[in-house]
Amino acid sequence: MADFFDHITEKHAEFIAEQPMFFTATACSKGRINLSPKGNDSFRVLSPNLCGYLDLGGSGNETAAHIKNDGRLTIMFNSFSRNALIYRLYGKGRVVRPHHDEYDELRAKFPSGILARQIILLEVESTQTSCGYAVPIAEEMRDRDTLKKWIETKGEEKILEYQQQNNMVSIDGFETGLND
Repeated sequence: MADFFDHITEKHAEFIAEQPMFFTATACSKGRINLSPKGNDSFRVLSPNLCGYLDLGGSGNETAAHIKNDGRLTIMFNSFSRNALIYRLYGKGRVVRPHHDEYDELRAKFPSGILARQIILLEVESTQTSCGYAVPIAEEMRDRDTLKKWIETKGEEKILEYQQQNNMVSIDGFETGLND
């Protein structure tokens, strides 16, 4: 049985902090639905109705494009332990980039030492719990350091160049707002 809440409770914030990964889902009125796995200690609950994650970059920038063009964002956490639970956060997304006024203050709340493309914020409108009984138990999950090594190898200048070449438009042709 699903239970709904209008904010992130303290109990659910603790659950979030224990999870090694989460998933984001976005969509526009047309085109593909985007579903992305995330990890690397990049998620933070900032208040009962605000949370976000450090977006480390990647081959696309679908989440930013969908937020710019639609705004809806769902984030889901799964328990992979014996204590089954799925927790979803629903609301409106917002993108904060390194040149935005609030970026430095927000960035300080996340792990340092890695170049981030942007911070994705979620203004939480509602949350939902569900059982998660069909989610498998995973004995061990650990962070993958491949992205961090790739960023370190490229350097900031090459990463910014890569983003300009590969992260300006979604796979469906929506502007990502990377230079906004």
